[in-house]
Amino acid sequence: MDETDFWELIDAAREASEGDPEEQADVLIEQLTRRDPEGVADFARHFDSRFHRAYQWDVWAAATVLLGSAGEPVDDETFDSFRCWLIGQGREVFEAAAHDADSLADLLTGFDPQFDGEGEDLGYAADEAYEQLTATVLPDLGLPEPPEEPTGTPLDLDDDEALADRLPRLWDRVRG
Repeated sequence: MDETDFWELIDAAREASEGDPEEQADVLIEQLTRRDPEGVADFARHFDSRFHRAYQWDVWAAATVLLGSAGEPVDDETFDSFRCWLIGQGREVFEAAAHDADSLADLLTGFDPQFDGEGEDLGYAADEAYEQLTATVLPDLGLPEPPEEPTGTPLDLDDDEALADRLPRLWDRVRG
């Protein structure tokens, strides 16, 4: 599976689920179980590499602006779920956010924090599909260890002023 195949699967599942992240994960599992186990492992490698790539201070800041409350950053678990959701939004949104998290102000029309930003199930889709196909756990993917700290310039996620300075367009759109 190459990168184009990966994103086509993500897009097809999102479209079939009409953007519902839980349904998207179910559709993705169904799509992946039509492939061989190595194809599922390839999908998992693509997913995990993007998940690690999104481990950035600015992406965490965006998750906090979108999902947190005043002076309350999102926790590690919520940030992990947000990164899965971000991948589930497709290549254009993911790549833009990974390059410039403030671009989410223009890309996420109609963002609803009650419905959007939660994609934990997407992060387990390959594991579930692999287990259904083989009755075993997905093996080690051979990827480098993720960074211990987010990449980029550190930021105090408790500081609303710092968040507004780092992501001015997103801040103005969501909280301004």
